[in-house]
Amino acid sequence: MRIDHLLVLPDPPAVAEAAAERLTHAAATACAARGAFHVALAGGSTPRLLYRHLAEPPWREGMDWACWQCWFGDERCVPPDHPDSNYRMAAEALLDRLPLPRAQRHPMPCTLPPEAAAERYAAELATRLPHEADGWPVFDLILLGLGPDGHTASLFPGTGAVARDDATVLAVYVAPLDSWRLSLARPVIEAARQVVFLVTGAGKAAVVGEALGAPRGDLPVQRLAPRGEVTWLLDEAAAARLPPERQPMEDS
Repeated sequence: MRIDHLLVLPDPPAVAEAAAERLTHAAATACAARGAFHVALAGGSTPRLLYRHLAEPPWREGMDWACWQCWFGDERCVPPDHPDSNYRMAAEALLDRLPLPRAQRHPMPCTLPPEAAAERYAAELATRLPHEADGWPVFDLILLGLGPDGHTASLFPGTGAVARDDATVLAVYVAPLDSWRLSLARPVIEAARQVVFLVTGAGKAAVVGEALGAPRGDLPVQRLAPRGEVTWLLDEAAAARLPPERQPMEDS
């Protein structure tokens, strides 16, 4: 995977702060150029810190929230009020704390059966987002994490999901977890103007080292080839096993 920016920060709050800077800059650019900022939010503990940052001063006051359109990169197939719901986490940490009406929130419709939910979300993307010439919807920015097995979004190993290019949104059954997930498909991630990975914690050090140790490999995250700007934000614990050829690259 091509990487444009690789930053190693001291701890998760510093990662959240750096991510907030990137989101606010991307939002301002998109709002000025196109009148809307289409962002795909992620689940997990590191994005939660980011969302709390954005909902507080100074970030909250400096943002044109009227142009934000908040989507999701993946979701567990549970009701939106379930403790495992990515939407519930994002709503509690960010969306409910902002002047962000329901029309600007786009949760994945997980009260439907998984395949029907994927089709419904794909139809919404088709009508609301700009598209590439080859038909893929274009997000301004997609937030992603990295699982210890190398999955990102809900493109899990062993499911075949990362290889699929026949749909924009996938229903993915993850057998080891005995659960269904919804996920943006690989070509949608690859079409985004920006992709930002947030990875923290010593438990991710081994997979970060493996994922960034070769330009192409078998992990789902290594199968991605984004055409837009790619940023990795790591804390020191997650970066502990970075290969020597992957030195931090600061913004120019």
